[in-house]
Formats: sequence, C-alpha cells, structure tokens
Amino acid sequence: MSGHEHNQLKTSRVVKVDSKESWDFLISQATNQSCPVVVHFTAAWCIPSLAMNPFFEELALSYQDILFLLVDVDEVKAVAAKMEIKAMPTFLLMKKGEPVDKLVGANPEELRKRINDFIHPIRYNKTS
Repeated sequence: MSGHEHNQLKTSRVVKVDSKESWDFLISQATNQSCPVVVHFTAAWCIPSLAMNPFFEELALSYQDILFLLVDVDEVKAVAAKMEIKAMPTFLLMKKGEPVDKLVGANPEELRKRINDFIHPIRYNKTS
C-alpha cells in the first residue's frame, strides 16, 4: 500500500487520527467551524471497541454535521492521556474543543441517544 491505507472504506466519514498534530488540527478546524465532534477511543485488542466500529460508521453517515474521529489509544497515546481516557471503548462528545459528555463502554443505543441530545440544539439553532 502506498499511503492510502486510510481509504479502506470509500464511504467512511470517520476520520482516523494518527498523531497528536492531526488531533490538534482537526479539533481546531472543528472549533473554528462550530462543528461538534464525536470521538471513539479504541484499541486493536479491545473486542467491544471493534464491535462498535460499524455502528460508529453508521452514526457518522446519519449525522452529516458532526465530525466523527477514531483514536487508537496505543497509536496516539498523547491524545488518550490528554483526554484522560482510562477504558475502551470511550466515546467523547466535544463542542468548541472541550468535552461536554463522555460514554464509557459499548452501548450503541445510549450513544445514539446522547448524540441526539447533543446535536438537537445545534440543529435547532442552525440557519440554512
């Protein structure tokens, strides 16, 4: 493969964070654009995390106005430490660069509910 590993799923809206620099850049861009962010902190060895990946992809397709990020805690330890991630999977909902909600564990319906609650006021206030 020649640098195109991140394109494994052509329709994916989930962006894999591969460094602290890319994390800082993506969060900064989202903040500047008032774009909410949902982050899935995962690990290759964590079966519940891996089981959540298809659901996370589905959420990303459903919520086009949210930036969905995937962070492997073993690959980007600095981000996991900065965000105080202690267990996988952890889902972090962020606004203006700051965490506003955290869900620990593989609970698809609770994650969907929290994202709905999180995004509803944003959609409500958004002018098209």
